Amino acid sequence: MPSDDSSTPAAARPPAFRTAALRHLPTLAVSVALAVSVALAAAGCSSSGSGSADAGHPAGSVLRVPEDFPTVQKAVDVAREGETVLVGPGVYRESVRVAKARIVLRGTDRNSVVLDGGLRLVNGVTVTGPGSVVENLTVHGYLANGVLFTGVTDEKLQQHGAGGSAYDPLDTARFPVVQGFRATRVTAYDNGLYGIYAFDARGGVIEDSYASGQADSGIYVGQCKPCDTVVRGNTVERNAVGIELTNASDGLSVLGNRVVGNRVGVTVNSNDLEALAPQHGAVIAGNVVADNNAADTPEQADGGFGIGIGIGGGTANQVLRNLVRGNRAAGVLVTDPPGHPASGNRVEGNRTDGNGADLVLASADPGNCFTGNRPAVQSPDDLETVAGCGAQGRRPLAAGRTAPVQAPPGIPFSQVQAPPAQPSLPDPTTPGRPATDLPGAVDPDAYRLPADPSDAPQKVG
Repeated sequence: MPSDDSSTPAAARPPAFRTAALRHLPTLAVSVALAVSVALAAAGCSSSGSGSADAGHPAGSVLRVPEDFPTVQKAVDVAREGETVLVGPGVYRESVRVAKARIVLRGTDRNSVVLDGGLRLVNGVTVTGPGSVVENLTVHGYLANGVLFTGVTDEKLQQHGAGGSAYDPLDTARFPVVQGFRATRVTAYDNGLYGIYAFDARGGVIEDSYASGQADSGIYVGQCKPCDTVVRGNTVERNAVGIELTNASDGLSVLGNRVVGNRVGVTVNSNDLEALAPQHGAVIAGNVVADNNAADTPEQADGGFGIGIGIGGGTANQVLRNLVRGNRAAGVLVTDPPGHPASGNRVEGNRTDGNGADLVLASADPGNCFTGNRPAVQSPDDLETVAGCGAQGRRPLAAGRTAPVQAPPGIPFSQVQAPPAQPSLPDPTTPGRPATDLPGAVDPDAYRLPADPSDAPQKVG
C-alpha cells in the first residue's frame, strides 16, 4: 500500500521581483517561507535517495509501485538509468527526489495516481537527473512546487528554495543546468508556489498538462539561457499567474496553451535579483489567453489582476497569433521595470478584443512594435500606426495605460476547487521514453490563431 514518507526535499521560493503591475506580494512570500520552514524543522533534512541501484531490483526494466516497492521513492532509488518506475493507483503521501539520469516516473492512471503533500511536505517531485521524465500522474497539496526540474543539487541550499534565497543570484558555474527534462500529462493543483517549475534547466518539454490553484504560477520557466524548451498544449487556470517566464531566454516557445481564468495570464520578466537577466527571445504563439480576472484564485502581487500577456523588461520576444480577450485591465501589455527597458518585442497577428485595453505600450523604448492585430482599444490611441512594425520616422509616444481594475480578495491556494478528470495516457504500459534530444523540431508557424467560438455560425430553426 502507499505509505506516508515524511522526507521533505527542496523548497522553491518565488522570484523576488515582477513588473510594477505583477510583483510578488510580500506577505505571500513570507507566509509560504514560514510554512516551509516549519515543515523542514518538523521533518529534518531529506534523504539523498542514494540507495544501492541493485538492491532488490526486480527482473526487467519496469519497477512497479506498490507491487515491487511500497513507496515511489524506494522504487526510484533502486531504478537504473533508462528504466521506468510505474506507479499504480493510490494516494502517496511522500516527496520524491529523482537524482539519476533518464528515469521515467509514470502513473498508470493520471487521475488516480496522486502524490499528496498534505499541506506539510515541500515539493512533490524534484528532478535533478538529466533526461528524466514525470508523466501521467497528479501532484497536489505541497507547500512549494508540484514538480520541480532543476540543476540545483545541493540539498541544504535547496531547502532555502530553488529560486535561491541562500545563493542569490544563482551561481550558474556551481550549478550548471540539468540537461533534458519532460513533464507530460501531469495534473498539478493547489500547491503553494508553482505547479510545474523548470529552473536552471535546459532542453525540455512541458506538454499536455494541467495546472490550477497555485499561489504563484501554474507553469514557470526561469533562469535558463538558452532554454531550448517548449511549453505546449497545456491548460492553466485559477492560478495567481498562468504561465511565467523570468530570465528565460532563447529557444523558448509557448505554443497552443489554454490560459484562462487566472488573475494574470502570461508574464515575461527580466529580474536583476536573479541570474541571467535580461530575458530575451521567447515565442508566444497560438495560445488562448482569456478572462484572466478570476476571483476564486490565490491573491496576486500588488493587485496584479486582469492582464492577458504582460512583458516586463523582456527583449526580442514575439507575441504572434494569440486569441487574447476578456482581460479587464489589458490584453497585451509591454512595460519597463526599473533597470530593464522592454525592447525589440513584436506583437503581431493577434486577436485582442473585449479587454479593458487591448494593446498597451507603457515602455519608452522605441524598438517595440505592433502590427496586424485586431484590437478595439489601443493605448496610446494611435499605437499600431506610430509603433507599427516597419514604421519609419516614429514620433515619441505617451505612455499607454491599462484600464483601472480593482483586484478582489483572493482565496487560500488550498481552497481552490479540485480540477475535473484529465486525459490519461492511452497505454501506460508502453516503454518509457527518457527526455533526450528535446525539444526536437519546433515550428511556431504551425500554431495558427485559435478559432473564436463567437465566430461560429448559429444554427437557425
